[in-house]
Amino acid sequence: MASLQGSFSTISAVRSSFSSSSSSSLAGVSFVRRPECDRRRSGDRRNRLRMPCRAMVQQAVQGGAPATYAKEMERLSAKESLLLAFKDAGGFEALVTGKTTDMQRIDVNERITGLERLNPTPRPTTSPFLEGRWNFEWFGSGSPGLSATKILFERFPSTLAKLSKMDLLLKDGYAKVTAHLTLLNSIESKCILSTRVSVEGPLRMKEEYVEGILESPTVVEETIPEQLKGAYSQAVNTVQQLPVLIRDAVASGLRVPLSGTFQRLFMISYLDEEILIIRDVAGIPDVLTRLDPPSSTMAETSPDYES
Repeated sequence: MASLQGSFSTISAVRSSFSSSSSSSLAGVSFVRRPECDRRRSGDRRNRLRMPCRAMVQQAVQGGAPATYAKEMERLSAKESLLLAFKDAGGFEALVTGKTTDMQRIDVNERITGLERLNPTPRPTTSPFLEGRWNFEWFGSGSPGLSATKILFERFPSTLAKLSKMDLLLKDGYAKVTAHLTLLNSIESKCILSTRVSVEGPLRMKEEYVEGILESPTVVEETIPEQLKGAYSQAVNTVQQLPVLIRDAVASGLRVPLSGTFQRLFMISYLDEEILIIRDVAGIPDVLTRLDPPSSTMAETSPDYES
């Protein structure tokens, strides 16, 4: 019994000594913080696990509806900006009479380039949106049409001769450009140029001139000055007395065949349901706006072209 008590006493003494030594030894131990690079590696491993999911989410957002909506809003804003630039430059009348300034022209050209960058039609030459009636809003500074109108109308005041508008009709591989002329504020006439157009590529087309027509003038009697009404009546009576063949020839206008004489290449740099931008071989732009609304059944399906 005495030996058992002595053994318990010995065990208790050893336990207490071990506990005190353990406590004292732990008290002297300092916990070293793991280096920053080790923790960063661990964090990088966790991030690498998350990266595929994050990349997939970002790709879905960038290629989804928000990105498409933002691009479409940018395009509509660029269109509105271009139309406002036309108005600020004085419109079609200021352009054909040479009254636009260099600052106005460079501003319009800058906005044309900005809109072309957002072209929504990758193959405009075969797009159904191409056909229809278009109105010329802008000629480039080196355009043959603008040069011709400047030579004519800079030499005559607008009360004598005026080019009121120009429009383009594209249909079934043919184009018809109509210039509307006003003389003496009372005589209206049309000059029509008919051409044949063919597809040369997704952006490029060729135009071959077919015929030029100068239609017989139409007189607006209400606008004739009083001092000229007598002369006008005599002219009408003279025409009525002409033989029928001559009278019909005069009524049908002057026709000039142009087949095999002129042709040109041009590129469509922008096309949507409202605006058409054409550039010639020198890169000079013509901008047109649609006159007749496109059919609601039109779809952007472009058939294969023949090069």
